[in-house]
Amino acid sequence: MKKRCEWVQTDDPLYLNYHDNEWGVPVHDDQKLFELLILEGMQAGLSWTTILKKRENFRKEFDNFDASKIAEYGEKKKEQLLASKGIIRNRRKIEASIQNARAFLAVKKEYGSFDSYIWQFTDGKPKKNAWKNVKEIPPMTPESDAMSKDLMKRGFKFVGPTICYAFMQAVGMVNDHTIDCFRYEEILKLH
Repeated sequence: MKKRCEWVQTDDPLYLNYHDNEWGVPVHDDQKLFELLILEGMQAGLSWTTILKKRENFRKEFDNFDASKIAEYGEKKKEQLLASKGIIRNRRKIEASIQNARAFLAVKKEYGSFDSYIWQFTDGKPKKNAWKNVKEIPPMTPESDAMSKDLMKRGFKFVGPTICYAFMQAVGMVNDHTIDCFRYEEILKLH
């Protein structure tokens, strides 16, 4: 039996697969970074399990997170998204996703890639934490606060410091697997 982070208290294969193969792995692909930024914003106030179960629907409804397509969404598409039972039907979050696509494209234009921009908040490399238990893991950090402030300044929505920290954890900007989790050492080797 593999020892996992104590927050993984489920036998849901979707959730286990996410923890075991995706969470904390450094991501440098712009489209994947954009997808996770949008999904973290959609998750606000909800469980991550809810988002994982709807992720394929999100990909379908949001043109596989193609920011250039999402940036062009108008009222008709917004209403279509609000009617879709397969995603989170929250008007503010959907509108934020469209705005975030526009801001994302502006950042890509300025920096050459979103990856170059976003990874500057950890000096271009993952931060290696060594938490003994989940209670030690902070909900936000000075880095996630700086990221949040800069994203908001650039027009992004649903990017508070806690959402930014969850994003940083998801895309491997920080290794927040606890040291007793089998993934902790595996993730360190990816750095």
